[in-house]
Amino acid sequence: MKLPRKVLGFLTLLIIVGVLGTGAYLRLVSGSDGADPDDPSEGASPGLPASAAEQFPTDVAQPVVGAEVVRDTLWITVSAAAQAAWVRGATITSQVDGVVRSLPVRENTAVGEGSLLLQVDTTEYALALARSRADLLDAQARHQEMTLFDDEITDPQVRESRARLTRARSGLTQSEVSLRQAELNLERTTVRAPFRGRIADLRVVEGQRVSPGTELMTIVDLDPIRVEAQVLDPQVGFLTEGRRASVAFAAFPGETFQGRVVSINPLVDPVTRSARVTVLLSNPQGRIKPGMFAQVTLEARFFPDRILVPRAAILEKDRRTMLFVYQDGRAYWRYVTIGLEGDELVEIVPSEETSMVEPGEIVLVDNHFYIIHDALVRLVDAVPPAERGGGQ
Repeated sequence: MKLPRKVLGFLTLLIIVGVLGTGAYLRLVSGSDGADPDDPSEGASPGLPASAAEQFPTDVAQPVVGAEVVRDTLWITVSAAAQAAWVRGATITSQVDGVVRSLPVRENTAVGEGSLLLQVDTTEYALALARSRADLLDAQARHQEMTLFDDEITDPQVRESRARLTRARSGLTQSEVSLRQAELNLERTTVRAPFRGRIADLRVVEGQRVSPGTELMTIVDLDPIRVEAQVLDPQVGFLTEGRRASVAFAAFPGETFQGRVVSINPLVDPVTRSARVTVLLSNPQGRIKPGMFAQVTLEARFFPDRILVPRAAILEKDRRTMLFVYQDGRAYWRYVTIGLEGDELVEIVPSEETSMVEPGEIVLVDNHFYIIHDALVRLVDAVPPAERGGGQ
């Protein structure tokens, strides 16, 4: 049914009046509780701070770690991948044929020079030695019979020629050689360590028959141990034998071993464009094993008398380099210019556009990323995780 136009206009007017009345009522109700509409804290959720000052209070000292600015020599280092290898090693092989009767060592057994490694059955070789000794006695008897009247020969040359001839005819020379060979074969049934080291790659067991040339085991000397690094061609020229080296092995996270550069290969591999640099490390307990992968840091160039700060102190603000200096319990930022850079230390150099730091000053190196200029701080040795700033 179609409503008349007057009725529609009347209904529209009623709706407008109702909306206006509701709004006025709500305004009266909200103002009746006495609240100040200009107070920004009103209406805030309970338990939340009303300002950034409450959330990040400036009257509480922030724990930070500091380090002293020093005047010292800056070392520019070279890093390279490396692998451990033994200094001395040998593959022990059998020199006789026979059955292994005794094997007193196992892999990783530490042995000294001359220690027993393996014993081959000696029965056959002891019999051969006894036979050779008997043959020698027979040859000596024959030789004595053949030379009974040689003392009557007055010509020295004739006597010497006669002696050689009788030794050969009696078999004395051959018997002496056979005896020495039998003694040597018997000695070779006992295998001893040629030098001190550890047993590796044991390849035989007791009761196994071996023959000349059979590989028995490997012995390696692990103290000291060498680490071979492959250094790129452009960096080799900065290295010198005798300089210090730091070695970090993947097998020992967080641990660093100190050594010295003992040799630099004068040949550069045409394929990898790198040269082998050998570092020697002390390894008294044999922890470092040949074949372990490592990362080597080698001292290369050095620059004396430089103002140095830890790399961790350097920050960037508005695309400018800066750091925080600790003074009287507060942190003050200072824009600086860096010069040469090492792995751990950075040189600070004078500039008309920036400031300097002086030896003895304390710069912040940890938990300083989110503090502001003139912030209240306190120095600690290490910042507990619960007190670290920036949500760390």
